[in-house]
Amino acid sequence: MRFRNNNKAVIKKLSKNSIKANKSRNIFTIIAIAITTVLFTSLFTIGMGMKNSFEQQTMRQVGGYAHGTYKYLTMDQVNKLKKHTSIKEYGYSIMVNSAENKELLKHYTEIRYATDSQAKMFYSSPTHGTMPEKENEIATDTAVLDLLKVKHNIGEKIKVQYFIDDNKISKEFVLSGFWENDKVMPASMMFVSRKYIDKNIGDRINKPHKSGDYVGTLNLDVMFNNSKNISQKMNKVITESGFSPNSIGYGVNWAYLSTNESKDPSVLFGLIGILLLIIFTGYLIIYNIFQISVIKDIRFYGLLKTIGTTSKQIKKLIKNQALILSSIGIPIGLSLGYIIGNILLPVIIKTTTVETSYISFNPIIFICSAVFSIVTVMISCRKPGKIAAKVSPIEASKYVDADIKIKKKRKSQRGGKIYNMARYNMFRSRKKTILTVISISLSLIILNSVVTFVKGFSMDKYIEREVACDFIAAHGNYFNVSKGFNSEDDVISEEMIDNINKCDGIKGAGRIYYKPSSCTINNEKNNLQLYGMDDFPLSKLKVVEGKIDLKKFKTGKYVIETLQSDDNGRVKTEDSPCKVGDKVTIKSDNSEAKEYTIMAKAELKYNMSVRYSLSNERKSAKSKNLLMAVQLCLPSSEFKNIVKKPMTMSYVFDADDKYTEKTEKFLNNYTEKIEPEMNYDSKKKYEDEFEKFEKMFILVGGVVSLIIGVIGILNFINSILTSIMSRRREFAMLQSIGMTNKQLCSMLIFEGAFYAVSSTIVSIVFGSVISLTIIKTIGKNLWFFCYKFILTPILTVTPILLLISISVPFVIYINVNKQTIVERLRTTE
Repeated sequence: MRFRNNNKAVIKKLSKNSIKANKSRNIFTIIAIAITTVLFTSLFTIGMGMKNSFEQQTMRQVGGYAHGTYKYLTMDQVNKLKKHTSIKEYGYSIMVNSAENKELLKHYTEIRYATDSQAKMFYSSPTHGTMPEKENEIATDTAVLDLLKVKHNIGEKIKVQYFIDDNKISKEFVLSGFWENDKVMPASMMFVSRKYIDKNIGDRINKPHKSGDYVGTLNLDVMFNNSKNISQKMNKVITESGFSPNSIGYGVNWAYLSTNESKDPSVLFGLIGILLLIIFTGYLIIYNIFQISVIKDIRFYGLLKTIGTTSKQIKKLIKNQALILSSIGIPIGLSLGYIIGNILLPVIIKTTTVETSYISFNPIIFICSAVFSIVTVMISCRKPGKIAAKVSPIEASKYVDADIKIKKKRKSQRGGKIYNMARYNMFRSRKKTILTVISISLSLIILNSVVTFVKGFSMDKYIEREVACDFIAAHGNYFNVSKGFNSEDDVISEEMIDNINKCDGIKGAGRIYYKPSSCTINNEKNNLQLYGMDDFPLSKLKVVEGKIDLKKFKTGKYVIETLQSDDNGRVKTEDSPCKVGDKVTIKSDNSEAKEYTIMAKAELKYNMSVRYSLSNERKSAKSKNLLMAVQLCLPSSEFKNIVKKPMTMSYVFDADDKYTEKTEKFLNNYTEKIEPEMNYDSKKKYEDEFEKFEKMFILVGGVVSLIIGVIGILNFINSILTSIMSRRREFAMLQSIGMTNKQLCSMLIFEGAFYAVSSTIVSIVFGSVISLTIIKTIGKNLWFFCYKFILTPILTVTPILLLISISVPFVIYINVNKQTIVERLRTTE
């Protein structure tokens, strides 16, 4: 009969006693586990925090936190939809129109009625006072009050201007409530009462609305139990409420990153890659610690075998030690990781366009971090456990911390040189040496890759694509995506142009004219965007086909077709409906149609254009087999000849570098205090955005490199420490036959130097391969990337690494080598 050896209590006791007997190992193991946990926790904390911050900001940019919105409804449709059982929360609003006060020109403001729950979903609930109830009451935010110069007091009078159809209305309201303005929000709200709606536009809320008629339209915002499959849920509500599938329009709030509508696989692969990297770095140090510990205590495990301990129990013994140490290291790592993550989160957020960081205290952060840390520890101690379990009592008594075989003895005197002895010692345990070198090299490779990637960012290419000139001045509506340049009320003032021309350092300037409507091409009723340009803006056009002869162009017989680039900075001339040399007929206002020849095709930068896309018109034209919508440019003189009332859309100009800052300050002051209805755009804005983008990559990559570098150095310190401690008897023997302390220290210093040199060589080789393959390939997909092969980060850090590598062995040897030679010779390994 076979008896099962099952001494669980004994194994637990042995585990605890083994831990008590290995204090130095325990410290390093706990530090290693804690750092690994810090990496996981800080990653999840920053990840969840950024997700939360981006969601919150996006919700504010979208205008609310509702899962979805049913649009342009009647009141009857609202009443049916809101009853659906899957809707957890709802709110609705009734549109009046946008405010037309000149003070609100640059601050888009909507006038609506909203339910209390809808106001909350809009992040626009009064924090002072209440929502309006009386017909003459209104509630709004502090930005609107400040612009209208109204005091922040309940009961103040507010004069509001708006249109209903073609009738401009000016009405005085009484302030019933207000809240702090959120500058991220796309629009401010002015809430009126339901009594106001019923009295003034009540007849419109149950009638269908034509395109462009927003007065009296209703929007219903809804919340479901969760943010998964929002689109399917919204469709289900429509059909189950008795409506046909396409009869009601709706929108899904794209702020919810967890929705299944759009998942970017690159984000998932990136996250998996980072997790694997952390597991690998944690594995490097924890595995090395346990392997060294097992080798050091190999005779102890051999003795356990002689008294009947099974291989399984020895594995269990090592696993128990790992779990006990994890119970100390993981809580420390979770706490530090969460603190570090929340310290870094605002710093990282500042490098993005997100205004505010939102800390997340999600239990998933701690659960996932703890699970990944335990998995890493278990993987790391698996191989050392196998080594201890397989060794026999006889092998254990002869076991040496080495895994290479010297095939023949060297008789030359070279073998006795200090640096040769150090080199041989390094390879006495190849696995330990390789793992230590890899862990040190990894941080250098990551640092070099990050710097190579960021150094490839070309601000010149970025600015060249985004911006054509230093400054663009125009009416506020031109920069307002909700309004745009549509009428003669939107032209830049002559006073502003005159004041700009008086500025010092203006190198070149000119007007861009635009005709919003009433232009046709080739007698077809197709969309034509017609520009007129002075010589300076014409010089900013980038020719992509043909050639611009300015003298011929100004004869008034030619036009230039203007095109815009895609997201990758490419101009697709094949999408153009015209060819260079084609004849086109243009008719504007009541003038006679006139024929022009297309001289060239040129790229018109978005920030110099009218700033709205023709993509929809082009698709429509293609589907109907008609001439597609086009953008054409005439010289200013010819534009003014065929257009009755030419309107100056913008004034563009360059300034000398030494006057750029002064000009920026002038424009800022002018548009804030002198003519608030005017506005401007500048190259500096894009330069600032680019610098933020660069800083984010440098910060994140630098932090990761630093943490992994610390792990590598700890791994190195641990390897040297355990090596010196396990070789004390060997050192005593060498000293007993004549080796001096100085020679012994020199040997250890050489060993450290070999680690540094080996790590540098590995970093240069693999860093070069990664740079020339992965980084270069990723960079090709970025239009502003210009690849540069560099190894400067590795070469810069190498002297620091060398200093650490030669000082650590010396310091450790001096501190642990305090016994006499005789005492160490009597010590069994």
